[in-house]
Amino acid sequence: MLVEKILKKLKTNVIISSLLCVILGLVLLLRPGLSIQIVCTAVGAVLIISGAIRIVGYFTAGDGSLYSQVNLIFGIVFAVVGVWIVIKPHKVLAIIPIIVGIVISLHGLHNLQQAVDLCKNKYDKWWIALILGILTLGFGILLICRPFAAIDTVVMLIGVFLIYDGLSNIWIVSRVSKNARILRQEMEAVDGEAREIEE
Repeated sequence: MLVEKILKKLKTNVIISSLLCVILGLVLLLRPGLSIQIVCTAVGAVLIISGAIRIVGYFTAGDGSLYSQVNLIFGIVFAVVGVWIVIKPHKVLAIIPIIVGIVISLHGLHNLQQAVDLCKNKYDKWWIALILGILTLGFGILLICRPFAAIDTVVMLIGVFLIYDGLSNIWIVSRVSKNARILRQEMEAVDGEAREIEE
């Protein structure tokens, strides 16, 4: 099924991006003393890769849905910002927390949308996705509004937020995927019963 293939590609893209966030988060958390150049380059690289994955996902899916179009816009923004950070690391140091905060906030908004979808599809634990989305959005807003002065604090906090963001994204997308699979199985069961009645 076309829808199933699209969901599978989207799930893969989100998981890859989330794992990159977790890996980078661990590096920043465990090694806060890394040079500014390395921190900026790492953040820029993750944004570029994340953006590229979203852009490629849009063109390979080819479904033209609103979700895919929004994902394409996010991908372009991530990629452009990532390139800018890599090229001008020292000029963007002061706004790195704000940039990461914006990215995390966007993830939080996306998680909230997925929580709403889970609720509409009557998934019992949709509220967990809602809480994770609210927390993610809150972390992003915190970084935007309070871009801490001490660089070590900034690096460690960004690391914590990236780890949380990546893990919460993986959990939510796994729930969305599971719920979609259950709905598909129920529809197939109904179709099978309908055929038996017709026969």
